[in-house]
Amino acid sequence: MAKNNIFPIILFIFIGLFTSCEADIDKHSPSAGDADLSTFVSLGNSLTAGFMDGELFREGQHNSVANIMAGQFMHTGLEDFNQPLMHDDIGFGNRLVLAQVEGQLLPVPIGGTPDPGNYENIYDAEGPFHNLGVPGAKTQHLLFEGYAALNPYYGRFAANIATSSILGDALVLNPSFFSLWIGSNDILGYALDGGEGDNILPPEEFRAAYQYLVQQLTQGGAKGVTANIVDITTIPFFTTVPYNALLLTDPDVVAALNMAYAEAPHIEFDIGPNPLVVVDTEHPAGFRQLETGELILLTALDGIQNENWGSQVPLTAEYYLSLEQINHIAEAVNEYNDIIHNTATETNMAFVDVNELLREAEPGIYFDAIGFSTDFVSGGIFSLDGIHLSSRGNAIVANEFIAAINTQYNASIPKVAIGNYPGIIFP
Repeated sequence: MAKNNIFPIILFIFIGLFTSCEADIDKHSPSAGDADLSTFVSLGNSLTAGFMDGELFREGQHNSVANIMAGQFMHTGLEDFNQPLMHDDIGFGNRLVLAQVEGQLLPVPIGGTPDPGNYENIYDAEGPFHNLGVPGAKTQHLLFEGYAALNPYYGRFAANIATSSILGDALVLNPSFFSLWIGSNDILGYALDGGEGDNILPPEEFRAAYQYLVQQLTQGGAKGVTANIVDITTIPFFTTVPYNALLLTDPDVVAALNMAYAEAPHIEFDIGPNPLVVVDTEHPAGFRQLETGELILLTALDGIQNENWGSQVPLTAEYYLSLEQINHIAEAVNEYNDIIHNTATETNMAFVDVNELLREAEPGIYFDAIGFSTDFVSGGIFSLDGIHLSSRGNAIVANEFIAAINTQYNASIPKVAIGNYPGIIFP
């Protein structure tokens, strides 16, 4: 057994020697090409900010997509990229870590008391800031003067809590180059509520806000890069728990459940995996079993495992997405992505197809000889909240941004080595 492991270990060490330095770097001639990277501002939401593992915290911010890009831009003229760093690695207190819980490896809160400074506005002491990614922000929020009073993440670093907008704070810096990755929360809010709460922003309203943002950012001659929206069917928060997650092995339990639902002949259980039972007010009986392709939210997992959700207790609507809801989301993603791509084309901006990148990564893919997939925890691309990217996931996406910039602006900005960034930490 030990002999069989010798070659992979040697290979791993050999690969490490060549991936510990920066990847794809032409050390002789890094260049910004037709772009001016001297003043870089990054606008967006949690994906830009470095939010991961359920929280915004200092280490995650250091490994944000924006900060990774800025680090590479320093090879070609960027001198400063200031982030509104949290004062610790706890953030507001919601950070997750992996731990053993009753024999299972699960994400659990890290614990600890956040630094009081995390709740204070730091603009006067530490600003202005170039990373203007705000967790929770939707597209129209970037235009909203006074949004800082509603969002504590932005409240920490807005130039003026009562009157600032994210776009306004960006324009004050007179950026020569910008990144814009926004729009996912306009769709994600609906999905995270199982279609029961937030509505998806109509595409025509998204178009108006998005194109205004680009017009304002480019009016002074700045160039930029933008990215599209990821389909939720590639996000582990929606794909980890299968529709038939009810695994029955005891014939007596099967018989008891069939008896309990005897008056609902459309529901039937058997030995093996079974579709979960869910509340559905549009069904004549008021509940039904899930169909192939329907999605369970990760937040339902504990109730399924410990509270008989989906079997004795039908899973309520906020914990799953029906086929109709999934199609509604997919249509919005496609329309948003057409708007983003068309806007980039019309304004000669660089464009990053993150959606396609993660689709290609879903079954498994290698970056810098390291295997990745979109699987929860083990895949390595997504963090422990199942929604946001990990540090290595951010590095992968940052390299895609850099590749798009290099192509669009005839630049030769070096990429980063994915292995230089921390992976998921196991206990």
